[in-house]
Order: sequence, then C-alpha cells, then structure tokens
Amino acid sequence: MTQSRRMLVLRAVVEDYIRSQEPIGSSALTKTHDLGVSSATVRNDMAALEDEGYLIQPHTSAGRIPTEKGYRYFVDRLATVVPLSQAQRRGIGTFLDGSVNLQDTLQRAARLLSQITGQVAVVASPALSKATVRHVEIVTVGVNALLAVVITDTGRVVQHLLHVAEPPGQDLLARFTRSVNAECASASLSASAETVRAMASRPDYRSLRTLADSLATAFESMADDESARELYMAGASKLAHQRTLADVAPLFDALEEQVVLMKLMSALSEEAPSNGVGVAIGSETHTPGLLHASVVTSGYGRSPDSAADGPGAESGGSAGAGASGSDGPVAFVGSIGPTHMDYAATMAAVRAVARYLTAFIAQDGGDEPD
Repeated sequence: MTQSRRMLVLRAVVEDYIRSQEPIGSSALTKTHDLGVSSATVRNDMAALEDEGYLIQPHTSAGRIPTEKGYRYFVDRLATVVPLSQAQRRGIGTFLDGSVNLQDTLQRAARLLSQITGQVAVVASPALSKATVRHVEIVTVGVNALLAVVITDTGRVVQHLLHVAEPPGQDLLARFTRSVNAECASASLSASAETVRAMASRPDYRSLRTLADSLATAFESMADDESARELYMAGASKLAHQRTLADVAPLFDALEEQVVLMKLMSALSEEAPSNGVGVAIGSETHTPGLLHASVVTSGYGRSPDSAADGPGAESGGSAGAGASGSDGPVAFVGSIGPTHMDYAATMAAVRAVARYLTAFIAQDGGDEPD
C-alpha cells in the first residue's frame, strides 16, 4: 500500500463528503472515483487513514468522514485553487463597478462573496495604521478653527478639526498646505506627523507651530485609531439553513465578537502562503464559537502586480502583498463556513474578490468621509 494512493483515497473521501455531507463508504468511493484498486483495498486504506487521524467513523456501521487533520492535509497539499471562469469574473466586475465609494464597494463585496460561497462573508475596511497620505486639504471654518481633510492611499477620507489661537492668512495657509502635501505624500501617518512637527521649526512656518502640532496630533490619532475600522458582514442568515440551532448559537456569538474576528482574520491574511489565501480549520481558529467552522481569508491592497494585471488576474501570489515588501495587506476579505465547506471554490472566490478590492483602491480609492 503506497502513501500516495492512500492520500488519493483521502482526497476522494473529502471531496465526496463535501458534496454529500454523508459518511463515505469504500464501495461508494470506488464507484465515483477511478482509484484503480478494489473496494477491499480502499477499505483497508481508509482504516489506515483512520488510525493516522485523518478520518473518523461516526458509527460502527457507517462510512467515514474527514477529521480536522484530514481537512488540513487536503487544504495544504491536495486542494487545487481553480481560477474563476471568465463569466464569473465579469459578474464580479459588473457588480462591484456599480459602487459609488469605498464603503459601498466593501458592502457590495461582502454581499457578493456570500452569494458566491453560500456562507458568511466578512470584509474589513482598510486600517489607517497601514495607510499613507495621498492628499491633505486645510480650510478655515471658524475664528479659531480649521478643518483638515486627509485622504489616504486606501481611499479613506478623514476629517479633523484643528484649534488655533488665531487663524493664519490664506496665502500662508495655502503655502503650508502645499508643503504638507509635497513632503507627506506617500508617507505613513506616523511619519507624516513627525514631518509636520519638523516643518514648524522653519522660519517660514514658526507662526504656525500650534497648527502644525494640531495637524501632527491628528495624524497620530488616525494611525492609532483601530476602532475606526469597520467590518462589513453578509450571509449570516444562511447559517440557519445549514446547521442545527445548537451549532448556530455559538457561531452567531463568535460573529458578534468583531474584535476577535478582526484579529483572527488579519493574522491569517498576513501569514497567508504563496497562493495568498489563509485557512484556519476548527480549533486552529482558537475561538470556541468557531470550533466547528473554517475561516478562509485573503489580504487586499498594495499589490502593484495585482492592480497592473487587472481584477481578472488569477495567478498565484498574495492579493495583498506589500508594494514595498514589508507593508503587507491593508485589510482582508474572508468567508466563514462549516468545516465541510468547498475549500477550493471558497479559496478561489475569496482570492478573486480580494484582487478586485486591491484594484479598486489602486485605481479609484474612495470619497466617503469619516
């Protein structure tokens, strides 16, 4: 009995169980798959796979079903991420192209991914801590107040009120704003804060020290404000049609814990393998409510290769690989479903939607103020 044949048997069991959600017997397996051996040989292989922890027999007279270890082996070595068809990619493009801003795009992406997979879809808005400055506008709005409008490379538009003892003249304010844009463009928010504070020491801008400090503080608060991130979720109602009430209750509780989901899915997307998709199965999520669920996620944003190739590109590589190598994705898109989900299809859909979001941010950004 060869190890390679045994793994082919494992793959066949996982694929059939995903389709039927019924225990798989050796006789049924030999009818649906060309394994080149008898039913008795397959039965022996399945018994060996059970001994090794890849399969389990729920009842003595029943067939076998995959264990968490079996699913993990399948995902890591056996499952093939099949590119979406041209029709599917066109459908995704048409659906997302109708959006009017970043928030609308993320909401549409969540609904679309849920429709494709039949599972819960989760899309996070870009993290400001990973954003860079695209443009800054500063306008006088009161006797002692100015409004700073900061647009980031991820499409976020954030407004901050800046308080000063006396507003500067319009010419000086315009010159200061031009300098901020020239020196902070493509810099992180933290680095921009340091740059703006340094500008206040220059002879031309010493009278603007209070303004510069206020703007620098605004940059820093943006960089530190993880609460500004939003999760867009769709498809939770689909769970009720797939699982018993006892199974659904803890899963709904887990979906309510948005901070936990954010940390889990962010880590998965940042640690994704070469195909750009991270998968956590059951106990690997370290979340009690997800003990009988799997999470598939991919990062998006800052991928010049993906943006250049266009949303239709389905080659390997992370959808959120950093442009500078260490930046990493700015956010994630993911799917949550049962451990017997169709991993290949779900991974393909998650990766495709992540690529579209990466392209959207690179080309359009957004215009929704916070």
